[in-house]
Amino acid sequence: MLRRLRYHIAVFFSVIGPGFITAMVDNDAGGIFTYSQAGARYGYLPLWTLLPITILLVVTQEMCSRMGAVTGKGLSDLIREEFGLRTTFVIMAALVAANITNVMANFAGVASSLELFHVSRYISVPLAAIGIWFLIVKGSYHSVEKVFLFATTLYVAYIISGFLVKPDWKEAAIYSVRPVLLLDPGYITMLIGMVGTSVAPWMQFYLQAAVVEKGITAKEYAESRVEVIVGCIVMSITAFFIIVACAGAIWSNEPRDIQSSTDAAEALKPFGPYAYLLFCAGLLNASVFAASILPLSTSYTVCEGLGFEAGLNRRFREAPVFYWLFTLLIIGGAGTILVPRFPLIKMILFSQVINGVLLPVVLIFMTLLVNRTHLMREWVNSRAYNLVAWTSVVVIIGLATALLAITLGDLIHP
Repeated sequence: MLRRLRYHIAVFFSVIGPGFITAMVDNDAGGIFTYSQAGARYGYLPLWTLLPITILLVVTQEMCSRMGAVTGKGLSDLIREEFGLRTTFVIMAALVAANITNVMANFAGVASSLELFHVSRYISVPLAAIGIWFLIVKGSYHSVEKVFLFATTLYVAYIISGFLVKPDWKEAAIYSVRPVLLLDPGYITMLIGMVGTSVAPWMQFYLQAAVVEKGITAKEYAESRVEVIVGCIVMSITAFFIIVACAGAIWSNEPRDIQSSTDAAEALKPFGPYAYLLFCAGLLNASVFAASILPLSTSYTVCEGLGFEAGLNRRFREAPVFYWLFTLLIIGGAGTILVPRFPLIKMILFSQVINGVLLPVVLIFMTLLVNRTHLMREWVNSRAYNLVAWTSVVVIIGLATALLAITLGDLIHP
């Protein structure tokens, strides 16, 4: 009994990485802003959404990691083989368009977090871009994964900030389990945005590609599934403390909208320098982390879908398209932030439109693929799991459609 337990623990630590990293990077600059805005404007009311969000995230992430472990192929690889090159190309084009704007948003997070300490973006953004490029291009999968895993530990900064603010823990506990629906367009938009920032198309492609490159097979999948679930739970705990910190620091004094994550950090100053510094450090870490993962995810997805060599265990000369695409995404994302008066907010809104269209399509393909016996053998979804999966797909389609309509309205009537 004890020997078997030690074996499972050893296997768990050998497979940890893809699920945990993918879930944690979900709290990027855009996610932090969304959760900060939720706490600043509505206090503890939005906390109840984190439980269903966690369930949705677990369902989608589990299916992808299972497909990667059983088939040994990435998601875009399977879509190309099962649905054809034309379908794959359309999905890839939409994903690249969405991800480049998200890369811009995360380099903007790097710039804004360090501008609080009077570091010019003309210094911070190029240095971050160069550091990310060297990390990915010169490293192997295992060395890069170790850096990413270390970055996930730094999210503890938000948990500490939440405690330092000394929020109303009783209110937080009550509204974590009490659903509250308000007939307020801003509140509804915020709820949809919280789901949209938690389940994104790029995540499915990156997770499955990482499972394949790490070499996880069906034999280790029981432990890999635990890792995916733990990652999703920790992501939601981090989001909980971001909301709680902003509810205690901003909403409890004067409920209001904030314009950026740095507004949230500034609001923590009265609670002592550590709360403020930790929130800033968390924003910088999350922005650099996501600015590394998003272009990497895009390169994996495009190269797998179009049949090019891909992977961090290959050198530049062995996978030139993979590394050149990654390089161009870094240059484009970082360079755009240095352009004076670039309409970054409109570009981020535009990326949400693309994500809103793309996410339901990706989820439908995922659910169809995971039920194909010739691919998954005995690892296809059970009836109960299919009920949860298709319900999740329908819910996300409804939310994505609503978010799409609202975002289009914001673009047309700013």
